[in-house]
Amino acid sequence: MSAPFEERSGVGKLFDSTIADEGTWTLEDRKMVRIVLTKTKRDAANCWTSLLESEYAADPWVQDQMQRKLTLERFQKENPGFDFSGAEISGNYTKGGPDFSNLEK
Repeated sequence: MSAPFEERSGVGKLFDSTIADEGTWTLEDRKMVRIVLTKTKRDAANCWTSLLESEYAADPWVQDQMQRKLTLERFQKENPGFDFSGAEISGNYTKGGPDFSNLEK
C-alpha cells in the first residue's frame, strides 16, 4: 500500500483526492521530475483551482479555459449525436455548466 501524496512529498495537502495506483513519477533529462496524478473526480464540476489546498493556484484565464473545455466535454458525453468540436461556450459554465438533469425529456 502506498502513502498519500502529501506524506510522500512533504509539500502540503492536494486540492482533492487522486487515484494512488494511477499516479506516475518520472525523471526527465536527469534534472526534472514529472508527476502525473489522476483525479478521482474528473468532471467539469470538480475543476481544481490549485494543485495544493492553499498554494500553486492556476492562472484565472487558464482556469477559465479549462472549465470551458471540460464543460464542452461533458456536453459531448451527454449528447453523443452532436458535434461540439467547433463550439464555444459562454455564460454559466463554471462548476460544469448548468444542470439539466431534472428537466423532463
